[in-house]
Amino acid sequence: MDDGELVLPSAGPDPLPVGVALAAVLGYARGRRPFHYRAPNARTGRWVDIPAFAYDRFDRRMGSAEPLGEPDILTAEGLHGRLDPESWAAMKAVLDDVAPLADATADRAAGRPFVELPDDEFSVLAEPGTVGAGLRRIWQHCSDVPGVSAQHVTAALHHRRPSLFPLLSRTTRWQLFPHVREGDSGVEAVIHRELRANRAAFAVLAEAAAGLLDGDTPLTLLRLHDVLLWLSGSLRLTHAVALGQALQAGSRPV
Repeated sequence: MDDGELVLPSAGPDPLPVGVALAAVLGYARGRRPFHYRAPNARTGRWVDIPAFAYDRFDRRMGSAEPLGEPDILTAEGLHGRLDPESWAAMKAVLDDVAPLADATADRAAGRPFVELPDDEFSVLAEPGTVGAGLRRIWQHCSDVPGVSAQHVTAALHHRRPSLFPLLSRTTRWQLFPHVREGDSGVEAVIHRELRANRAAFAVLAEAAAGLLDGDTPLTLLRLHDVLLWLSGSLRLTHAVALGQALQAGSRPV
């Protein structure tokens, strides 16, 4: 693939120039939007700028060395929104079941990031015990437990191991489903295929994004793919690109 453009069928039919992708990532990480705030005890409010996306609430949030638990639920809520009390309790309980499954998946990866894993790890022909089988088992388990939001669980796991566990939500899963091939262990195989096919372009994007974020929390290749896929699937790509281009042009400080 050309290292000047990203060919991501899950995000759309047309190649995405790396420059446009960079603006989208910058807009996601640093873009802000106006919000009219009025405290309950105030008669009038005022306009303030708040982050337009979840970078500050999710990607920049410090990780934890403790077992999966409440801090991870708070982190996942920063990306996907607040859980009601019943869903919070259900997720807290299911994390005890998910933790050994996640550890077994990480052990299978043996320290290799998602993009470095061989294709067989996402093929049903190589199962059982593959990374793809482990990721599918985690999602299925969460989906089978009443009241559990599987996308919150995957957000928690991704934040713990951002180079290995993909972020999946309803939006991104529906974007990926049409591109699953016979023999794939799940939608994660599509992510893996697109990352491998565009590895040079993603490396250029990652380096450029890290430079613009200037020492702030870097985004892994896996997270960059998710950001572009989610922005496209949620119809926010154009807005993120515009915010990023304004920042690059100096309209607002980076």
